[in-house]
Amino acid sequence: MVEEKNPTENVEEEQTTGPLPAEPAKVFTVEILHMIKEAQQQHGLRHGDYQRYRGYCTRRIRRLRKALKFPQGDKRHFKRRDVTLAQLTGKRADERFIHIPLISAERAWAYAMQLKQESNTEPRKRFHLISKLRKACVYALQLQDLCNSDAFDARTKLECEAYVAWMHGSLHFELQLWKTAGEHLKRAQVVYENLAKALPEDEQELYRAKVNEFTPNLRYCAYNISGGRAAGANMDDLLEFRAQGLLENLDDLVNKTKTESSEGLQTIEWRGRKVTVRPEKVRLFLLSAQELDKSLEKASKIDSKIELIERTLMDCKDAIQAVKEEIKQDPKLRSLTTGQTVSGIQYLLAYLSYIRHSRTLQRNLCLVEQAKSNFDDPNQKSQIGGGDGKRVRPQDLTRLYEIILQNVTEMQQIPGMEDDQTYQSEIENLALTFKAFRCYYIALTLVDMKKWKEAVALYERSSKYAGEALKTTTTDTFNLNDELKKLISTIDSCKFSAHAYSVLEDDNTDDPIFTSKSQKSSKPLFERLSQYKEDQSLHTKNPNVFKMVPEMEAIPCKPLFFDLALNYVEFPSLEDKLQSPGKKGISGFVKGFLGWGGNK
Repeated sequence: MVEEKNPTENVEEEQTTGPLPAEPAKVFTVEILHMIKEAQQQHGLRHGDYQRYRGYCTRRIRRLRKALKFPQGDKRHFKRRDVTLAQLTGKRADERFIHIPLISAERAWAYAMQLKQESNTEPRKRFHLISKLRKACVYALQLQDLCNSDAFDARTKLECEAYVAWMHGSLHFELQLWKTAGEHLKRAQVVYENLAKALPEDEQELYRAKVNEFTPNLRYCAYNISGGRAAGANMDDLLEFRAQGLLENLDDLVNKTKTESSEGLQTIEWRGRKVTVRPEKVRLFLLSAQELDKSLEKASKIDSKIELIERTLMDCKDAIQAVKEEIKQDPKLRSLTTGQTVSGIQYLLAYLSYIRHSRTLQRNLCLVEQAKSNFDDPNQKSQIGGGDGKRVRPQDLTRLYEIILQNVTEMQQIPGMEDDQTYQSEIENLALTFKAFRCYYIALTLVDMKKWKEAVALYERSSKYAGEALKTTTTDTFNLNDELKKLISTIDSCKFSAHAYSVLEDDNTDDPIFTSKSQKSSKPLFERLSQYKEDQSLHTKNPNVFKMVPEMEAIPCKPLFFDLALNYVEFPSLEDKLQSPGKKGISGFVKGFLGWGGNK
């Protein structure tokens, strides 16, 4: 028989085996800027090593594909597999899939930046550079297509949009499409600014720093769009761009801009004498040297100032070489240099040498300022340098001032300026100024070594040099008078401090008890009232002030008498006392008395 099922049971079975409710889709959050910045800082870009960062990106992609089991073919055959929405949705959705196109874009960009560094010497690599940037943009667009889906939140979409705009802006910047490059970079800057405002305060610093990175590129794009007549772009901006190394062809643009202004620069005037400038390279250099001070005022960081000065020094070296070559090629100029009087070409060479030495001196002063930010003053133990870097000792600053004094000596020996008394007095005053600073830091070195008397002597000498430098009425080219006045006031306090330490630790006495290393003494206080020593035992319960029990003293013993005259004294004869024959002496008496010796 066949049993019939209850219809109610069928209904219950249909209800239990029906479709389950769908799980909510995963929504991922990818902090793109934070992730790539952290990877860049940890794998080479802290030092500008793009090749190392490119190798890291390659290894990271290989690890991701292996972990996600998403290979591109087998060992023998390659089959391209791009990330799609299928890997980012569903039950097996994984956030790490989105990292593959992102790291691929970073790898192509790093390769392009590596080629950009190499293209300075090999111009043909620019074609490869453009190709790699195009490839980076392709990967960035793949990333944007994935991030625009519902699998990612609004923050990820904004970060992806800014990243894509920045990558396209970099490509158009290299292609010299200034208008579109400026548009893309401005879009990325606006997105990052809005993200910084929307995020918590502790996460805003990274985005603000990224916004500041776009400013030089945008200014350069504006300069090229307006044909060099933009309100915010001038010669100073070009020099700043070159200091930052934005473009390899920026030198040509700088020279082109200088040429337009150097047509009127045919003569120079230095120390009351005018000299005609013939070489074109020298005229271009002198024009940039005039604009350097304005660029230094705009530069906020010391590193950027040093970079600007060093580039000017390289140009100055080329200008000096151009003048020397002109002298060699022209026999008339060669004959003029052999005379006793300083010719115009010699004076121009002396002026360029002075610029070179003075800018080198200015660069060294920037290094001193950078070192002082990490300097620990031994006279002020609580003062610690606020800079980031290795602690600077007084010996390091002394070495820097030694280099500066050598530079001043070279300025004194510039050919053609030996007979200029005004110039020589100015340089001599400059030497006195730096000698004052050098003596001060040598004194600080001696303070570290606990040599107080020698430190006081060097403080005195430093104060003397500073006073002589201030008395001389010369032009303060490097603005050092204020620092000299501050140095004199500092020396006064340091001198008294070192003198006080020398009194406290004076160990000229021969008594080993009174040494500077140990303040303890076994003598009671009443025996050393004329000497000042800190004795901590006086504050205890048993102070060593006075001894109540006198100490043991050595006294002479009772004298010993020796009878040395006994050998020279004649004693009286005792024969009459002895027994004689016929007489019974004392011996017989004894025999009889004791009972022995008699007859039996």
